[in-house]
This record gives sequence, structure tokens and C-alpha cells, in this order.
Amino acid sequence: MPTLFTKIINGEIPCYKIAEDANFLAFLDINPNAKGHTLCIPKIEVDNIFDMEENHFTALMVFSRKVGKAIGETIDCKRVGITVIGLEVPHAHVHLIPLNSLQDATFQYKAQLTSEEFESVAASIQSNIQ
Repeated sequence: MPTLFTKIINGEIPCYKIAEDANFLAFLDINPNAKGHTLCIPKIEVDNIFDMEENHFTALMVFSRKVGKAIGETIDCKRVGITVIGLEVPHAHVHLIPLNSLQDATFQYKAQLTSEEFESVAASIQSNIQ
């Protein structure tokens, strides 16, 4: 059965897309810790990130770095944090979270954005992708 993220990749579920290439997709988390919280996922369905082939894992980190730099240029924050937890959805994913305090990385506090705000944030980050 396809994961939620596979359904997003296949266009069955909409997302606020940030970046995409042949192997990876980045989109805004719809339950974000902070404005700009983005998920980077491989298009190949794999549950545990450490089960990815080494070159694909490395490529995901390179893709995530590019997206993270764009987030940092777009969102007013002290830095962009990166975390991999992997328990929420059985599909490897990297969280890129704009941080101003440790609280922003705890997954206990959530930012509330309207669909218009999500669209605006996504467009702003996209414009800073290099």
C-alpha cells in the first residue's frame, strides 16, 4: 500500500511544493513546527533512511542542503535545523525547520498558517532555490 508521501509524489494528494528533481521532492509540512518547515523525501518508497543505498542517501542530503539554504535565505530565523525521525510516516524524510529556539525543534508547538500563507511561503522559498 502506498504511503502518504508516495501519494503526494504521484499527485494523488496536493502539497505546497518547494523543489523537485528526478529523485527527490521537497514540500511544506502542513503541520509545521515553524513557518517554512519543509520535508525532503526520496521518490523511491523506503521506510528507514539508513536502508537507502549510500549514493541515494548522500544525494538526499545534497538536495536537502540546497533546500535548507533557500529556507534560511527566505525565513527570518537563527538557523535551519535538520532532523530525521521517521516514525510519523513509513517513508524516509528529512525535516528542515527554521529555528529561533530549541522549542521550535521539539514537535510540541505548531505554527498555524492559512492556505494563502502556505502558498506565499512556498513561492518565496522556491524563488531562493539555486
